[in-house]
Amino acid sequence: MLLPEYLDKQHVSQSFDRAAPIYEEWITVQKIAEENLLERLEWLKMAPQQILDVGSGAGRLTYALNQQYKAARIYGIDISTKMLQVASKKRLGEASQPFFLCADAAQLPIADNSIDLLISNMMLQWCNDIQAVFSEFARVLKPDGALFFSSLGPDTLKELRNSWATVDNASHVNRFIDMHHYGDALLQAGLCNPVLDVDRLELSYRDVKQLMRELKNVGAHNIMVGRAKGLMGKGKFKQMLTAYEEYRSPEGFLPATYEVVYGHALGKIEPFSENEAIPIVTHF
Repeated sequence: MLLPEYLDKQHVSQSFDRAAPIYEEWITVQKIAEENLLERLEWLKMAPQQILDVGSGAGRLTYALNQQYKAARIYGIDISTKMLQVASKKRLGEASQPFFLCADAAQLPIADNSIDLLISNMMLQWCNDIQAVFSEFARVLKPDGALFFSSLGPDTLKELRNSWATVDNASHVNRFIDMHHYGDALLQAGLCNPVLDVDRLELSYRDVKQLMRELKNVGAHNIMVGRAKGLMGKGKFKQMLTAYEEYRSPEGFLPATYEVVYGHALGKIEPFSENEAIPIVTHF
């Protein structure tokens, strides 16, 4: 029996497929997190030759990495074929283009010990088994490689979740794990020197419908197994809207909190032959 918080991978893929054509017109938190990750990469004292962007979506971060590390080979991986189609159509003049693959983050088609820099922006919250994903990250990273990521913590959309809680016990908002769980999973995967921190953003909306429209248009609406099935009665929806009104600010806006978790770690230390020829992409 699947837990209510379980995310069906096919539904995740389909949700982002539908959002792909307009995705970049609606993202806000994703852009903020992307900019912060790129700033954090300035800490690196390395010139990565092989870079992997897991959860590349429509390719914003992938192409930014391509510009920042012009001598590197960039790979973008995403579970949504439509997102990758959008990404593949982009061009950056005469610069070499990233290589995009459709794959699951828990089963990367990448060779062991082959990646210098692995980056993932706002993808991990869509994974059921974060431990399996970090184990894959540890497998493909070189021992001296680096991981940088962002994700969402449990306070994300707390106003919307609390408002729905006044209506019924169904899962109306996706669940997110806390920073400490990410830290434990990094250590269990064998990744070294993990560092995590949290930033809280508060966005403002005219009404709840505007917020829910934005979530749908970025593929981030509720897709948990335990979500309410069938048509939502007008009475329940109105009750949720009434409950959310308690959060309205004196300026007339409704807040939506986003808890953004940032982390970085170094590759797993294990012996291997540096002289061995390593294919990067192992399969499609």
